[in-house]
Amino acid sequence: MRIPAHSVCTAIRDDIVAGVYERGGRLTEELLARRYGVSRVPVREALRTLEAEGFVVTRRHAGACVAEPTEQEAADLLEMRMLLEPLGAARAAQRRTEAHLKVLRGLVRLGQERSRRGHSEDLRSLGGWFHETLAQASGSPALTSTLAQLRHKIAWMYSVEAPANPAESWAEHGGIVDAVARGDSERARAITALHAERATAAHRLRFPGGGDRPERVRTSQHPVNMTGPRH
Repeated sequence: MRIPAHSVCTAIRDDIVAGVYERGGRLTEELLARRYGVSRVPVREALRTLEAEGFVVTRRHAGACVAEPTEQEAADLLEMRMLLEPLGAARAAQRRTEAHLKVLRGLVRLGQERSRRGHSEDLRSLGGWFHETLAQASGSPALTSTLAQLRHKIAWMYSVEAPANPAESWAEHGGIVDAVARGDSERARAITALHAERATAAHRLRFPGGGDRPERVRTSQHPVNMTGPRH
């Protein structure tokens, strides 16, 4: 598989998230270069970047290996996302462009349509695009980049149960977009915080305590009133 040198980091990261490389497994430059059809130089650079992101660790006598995050480290990632996504939504209400709104509204329409028709296989990717676009609408490259890294690492460490009522989830998405469109940063922050908390409850650790049984992420849940603004 030959890929552009600048895409090596993305390719290795995607394969780690997909479980192609086992946690704790060695990542040798020679084998990676052969797999992706590049020289060892971009592989070496990619491994340094992935180490900075927390996907790779360098061990004495072993070299680069896939990281083995603890349960606490995994839980911290969810907590960070629960803090940063509402911030991103509040910033989006202040800085979004009409182009951002057009994409967000289009994604909400698609999500609501797929929910009504029971096309659950499309909803996860649509949800990912929604939150990525919302982060971009914040106008903060640093925040957008941080949230993207969190999404990658959370996808690596957790499996996610499909929502029992996807229409409710997309109603929350719609409420976020309405608040962003009105420039109501506090409303956008509040709805996104409750939405993130509800979503967190559906996450299950892939490797709890080194075992195979997923562990439910404990969090309180509160109803989200989508009837209108409160701020």
